Amino acid sequence: MSQAQARQVWRNANLATMNPGGAPYGLIENGAIAAEAGRIVWAGASDDMPGEYSGWASENLDGRLVTPALIDCHTHLVYAGGRAREFEMRLEGASYEEISKAGGGIRSTVKATRAAGEDELVEAALPRLDALIAEGAGTVEIKSGYGLDLESERRMLRAARRLGEMRPVRVCTTFLGAHALPEDYEGRPDAYIDLVCEEMMPALAGEGLVDAVDAFCERIGFTNAQTRRVFEKAKKLGLPVKLHAEQLSDQDGAALTAEFGGLSADHLEHLSETGIKAMAAAGTVAVLLPGAFYFLKDERLPPVDALREAGVPMAVATDSNPGTSPMTSPLLAMNMACVLFGLTPEEALAGTTRNAAKALGLQGEAGIIAPGCRAELAVWNADHPAELSYRFGFNPLHARIMQTP
Repeated sequence: MSQAQARQVWRNANLATMNPGGAPYGLIENGAIAAEAGRIVWAGASDDMPGEYSGWASENLDGRLVTPALIDCHTHLVYAGGRAREFEMRLEGASYEEISKAGGGIRSTVKATRAAGEDELVEAALPRLDALIAEGAGTVEIKSGYGLDLESERRMLRAARRLGEMRPVRVCTTFLGAHALPEDYEGRPDAYIDLVCEEMMPALAGEGLVDAVDAFCERIGFTNAQTRRVFEKAKKLGLPVKLHAEQLSDQDGAALTAEFGGLSADHLEHLSETGIKAMAAAGTVAVLLPGAFYFLKDERLPPVDALREAGVPMAVATDSNPGTSPMTSPLLAMNMACVLFGLTPEEALAGTTRNAAKALGLQGEAGIIAPGCRAELAVWNADHPAELSYRFGFNPLHARIMQTP
């Protein structure tokens, strides 16, 4: 549900405000929310609501649970083609190298994406976006990175922008040109980073298509030094950075991200104590991606206890992509984060609201129910917020409320 009331009150609801401190989940029983011109102006217990809001348009939510609209802060939602056969081959015992030689792997997605027009990319991505929206998502980050040349990356980012215009959802775009080495640059990774930094990034940023910059810092991706070059260029362009870091090995990517004041470091199964300390000092968010961990049957867990002890905010996202996490369920991601990684249900919900907002630079704008934030809410047929992480294969969403200031 998307509403455009200038002044609106929602009453008779249990509010999981997700404000830190105080009651778990920031829970307010029998609460109410007042919004004006698309922004929350008051939230609290119904009995405490000031009389000035009594004449505003009002909706009775019949005791339902209300949370901030969910935020999926790490997706690769725009691409062409599929990799189901590759999944089948892997289950039959094929190695990554064998799959790659058979035309699979990320290069198969690059080939399909380069061949697709912008309209085709939008049409393919819409069902995936709709699946996220259907489970309460109000903000979705979408990365490029399956084009690996200027024109294809441009099409991906334009498609992402169009998705945000076609649905009542905020789309944040991330340029991931340094995702993989294209075939035509085989053996010349530094030359490809030249292209990313000197041609692709300035052009796409100049067209207003880029909200943040990402890279894949890994033995099968790009080195720490090459990633630094990407970050230095992003800094010159005034763009925030984030990183696929420490997924398969420790490349000190998280510490590098923290050095640049990065929004987030994502995956983190091989994160070191040095990286944790750097992230804690910089306020960099740890984005946990249990879908990829599950799909790849990984055995090394991200250091959740150490992140928790260091006070590093932890976000949770789907990592929706065709190769390693073909998932479009933020609720399932929350459940997986609890069952596989040991998060509490409260941490999982914070990971898809308050901390996910911080991972996108949207703190104070989204992710909590508080005055000044946008009126972007999810209304659930649930008695308690723990239910959102408890069930899987079940969607208790009653409605989304998305007001535009």
